[in-house]
This record gives sequence, C-alpha cells and structure tokens, in this order.
Amino acid sequence: MKPLCLTILIALSSIAALADIRLPDVIGSSMVLQQKQTVTIWGSADPGETVIVTFAGQKKTTVAGSDGKWRVDLGKLPSNANPQLMTIAGKNTIELKDILIGEVWLVAGQSNMQRLLRETANGDTWQAAANHPTMRLFNVRREVGFRRTGKPIGELAACTPQSVAEFSAAGYYFAVELQKELNVPIGMINASWGGSQAEAWTPVAYLNSSPDLKPTVDRTKIWEAEREKVRADYAAAIEAWRKKSDQQKAAGARPSPSPGVPDALRDYRIASSIYDGMIEPLMPFAIRGAIWYQGESNEERAEQYELLLTTMIRAWRERWGEGNFPFGIIQLPNYRAVKAEPEEAPWSFIREAQRRTAMNTPNTGLIVTIDIGEPNDIHPKNKLDVGKRMALWALKDVYGRKMTGSPVLKNVEIKDSKIVLTFAEVGHGLKLKDGDKLDEFAIAGADKKWVWAEAKIIGKDKIEVSSPAVPEPKAVRYAFNSNPRRPNLTNDTGLPASPFRTDNWPDPTSGKR
Repeated sequence: MKPLCLTILIALSSIAALADIRLPDVIGSSMVLQQKQTVTIWGSADPGETVIVTFAGQKKTTVAGSDGKWRVDLGKLPSNANPQLMTIAGKNTIELKDILIGEVWLVAGQSNMQRLLRETANGDTWQAAANHPTMRLFNVRREVGFRRTGKPIGELAACTPQSVAEFSAAGYYFAVELQKELNVPIGMINASWGGSQAEAWTPVAYLNSSPDLKPTVDRTKIWEAEREKVRADYAAAIEAWRKKSDQQKAAGARPSPSPGVPDALRDYRIASSIYDGMIEPLMPFAIRGAIWYQGESNEERAEQYELLLTTMIRAWRERWGEGNFPFGIIQLPNYRAVKAEPEEAPWSFIREAQRRTAMNTPNTGLIVTIDIGEPNDIHPKNKLDVGKRMALWALKDVYGRKMTGSPVLKNVEIKDSKIVLTFAEVGHGLKLKDGDKLDEFAIAGADKKWVWAEAKIIGKDKIEVSSPAVPEPKAVRYAFNSNPRRPNLTNDTGLPASPFRTDNWPDPTSGKR
C-alpha cells in the first residue's frame, strides 16, 4: 500500500502544481511598470482557467488558452513612487508587493555593457553610494539563459550597493542621470554577455531570411559537426599551455596568455542563442526603450554589421509588440595605436555601420564615444561619461528636452576641388574642441587613395574640405582611424562629432559573412 499511497500523493501534488498560476521571472514584487503605456501582464495556468489581475484601480479578466498561456493588458498608468499591490487570482492567488510606476529601460550588449562598477574608474565610490529606493534592477543571469541552472532568470531588487554589484556600470550611470532629470521611479533590465556577437542576439528566422545573414546560422551546423574534435584539441592545448606556464613561472618569466576558447565551444556565439535565452523571456514586458553596446566581436565582418544590427533591431521591435520603441546605439570608442596616416581598419567600419544604422533606422540614435576610449584597453574604464551620454540621448530624443547632441553629418556637396559638408545638431555653431585647426579629415579622389586634408568651418553648420594633392575629390572621411590622434570637431556642448565617411567603397572585410 505504501508505494500506491506515495504514487497518489505525487500525482495529487503534480495536479496542484499544474493548477497554480505562474508568472515569468521579470514580473514580480519590487518591479517598476512603464508609465503612460499599455502594460502587459502574462503567465501560464491550466487551460481554460479564469485569471483576474487587479492593480491601481484596474481589474482585468482573461481565460488561459488551450496551451495554458494567458495575458492581460493594463491601461496606461501615471507615474507613482508609492508602493502598490498587484493581485493575480485564479485557482491560486499571487500578491506582488512594492510595485512602482515610472520609466523602464533595457541595456544590452557585450563586455563593455556587462562591465561592473568595481571595474570602472571610481566605481567603488559610486557603488558604496548606490542607495536608490525607487530605482529597481533586474539582472538577467547568463547561466540561466543557457539553462545551466534552474534558478530564476533574474531577481528584482531595489538598487543598493549589494544589488548593483553585478549590474552594468554604464546602465547604472545612465539610470542615475535619468532619475535625477525625470524624478520618477526607474526600472533597469540588464542583459549583457561579454564576447557575444550580434547574430546571437537575433532570432534565427530573421537571419535565415537574408542570404547575407544566413551564413551566421549555417556556422552552427559546422560547429556541431566538429565540436568533439575541437573540444579534445582545446583540452590538449590548455594542458600544453599549463606546462609551459609553469616553466615560465619557475624561470621568473611572465606566463604566455592561455589559448582562446574556440567558437565551436562558445554556446553564446551560436546564432539566436542569447536572444532565445535572455531576450525573448523578457517579452512583452513594457519598456520605454533599449540601449545597445556591442560590435567589438563582429569586427571581422564589419561590412555585414549594418544589415545585421538593423535586422536585430527590427526583430526585437516586431516581437516585442511595442512598435518602433527608442533604440540607442553606443558607438565604439577610439582604440589601438595612433597611426600617422589614414588607415583602412575594420574597427572604424564597425563604427560607421553603427552610425548608418542610427541614421537610417526610425527612432534610433547614436551615442558617440570617440574621445573616451583607451588605446591599449578594449574595456575603457570611463563608463560614467558613457552613461551620461546615454542619458543625454534619451532626454533629448525620447523625452523631448530641448538639448543639443553631437554634430551629425547631414549633407555632402562636391564643388570643384572642394567638398562641403553640412551638419545638423550644431547648436550655436560648429567649433574646435582644441587646437587651432580641424584635424582628422581625409580626402580621396577616384583612385581611392586617402590623404590628410585641410578642413575649415565656413559657416554655422558647414565645413569645407580640400587638398592640393586631390584636385578632383570624390569622398571625405573624418576621424576614421581606429584611434584618431585628435578628433576635435564639436559644437558648443563640447560633445564630439561622430566619425564618418561619405564613400561606399568596399571595406577590408568585404564579402566576409
């Protein structure tokens, strides 16, 4: 009888568990809901189960579908910093406490977005002071996104020195500036993964729909076929490295770097993998917008990146169901050695792809960082200015503040031996940030040979570029080296103009997919 009773108890407990209403991890106590937008609450229950959601004077009723899924849409809510209670009732009742209403943002990308406060300049001081009761953080766990553990994908918490410890530094600095200016509760969601490529953040269906992007999916099959051999070879390489490293240490020498992990062993490099595990589970949680800080790992395929990033943004917007929500792109900074002559480097073409994506994609903006990188560190420590510029873009383009941003190239006109550039976002006029002349302008003719040019401001919003060496110019580039020596074009804000090119000539990664 004992085994029979045990079987019955297990069956009954399974039925009871099945009957419970369940919510996604991103919906819970201490969350911030997006103000002035439709807010979706969703989850699962028994098929046909009636679910009632009550919050802020609204009561919404729905019935779970045949797949057990349900959702309700709450009407637009005004900002409210006073904690409120939400109940979700069916066969069981869930009470969510301490809910605020304000602005919700998603920050995503690779290691520079993932970078923690303690890894940034003066980050320890900022972390110690990070007590913000009306700022709430949700940090998407990478190991959960890839099902390496059964823990929740993230946990909601008020911002404290403890809860912010594993959060994005750039995201935190952005939130601090935003809250200071808007004076409303702020909800921040961080989904970032160092070393990730943009195709991992993009749904497979969207990648497969383009002949230029489909190879990013096809690589998955190649990796699957060679994975066991690659794993064995990598293990042997690590063992050999350890022996050599021990010998170097014994000799008082600095050990050589360890072998890099092959792509076939990086599950976060697989097309759509991060999207599936870390972005889709957040949908359709209402957000104001998203900010993206990535591109480093796609450097070898810079030509492809504009299409890839544009496709990713479109996929997120379509699947989120909020229309063309604001999307900020943090442009890669200056990096690597300063070169004396104009160069053709993939790093610069990634920046250009980011600029063109921002210019050509509706409700998308560019956050310029060409002056706050580090030549020898792909992870520059100044994330405070990055966060401030993120906030400036949001306040200006999303919240309608009358502010001036970085100068933006608007028009190009060839006039005999000169090229005249017209800019938007000039404020009271274009200016030199330092020095006595504009630097970092290069010009080329039909032979595509670049030489440094003379550039001068000839009006509030115009620059004239020329060189005696190029009597019939065809194109101009500005600050287009990986690490331009002195990019000094600005306006009265002091913000740097974005690097740009006016040509569409093939880049060094042409044809790489």
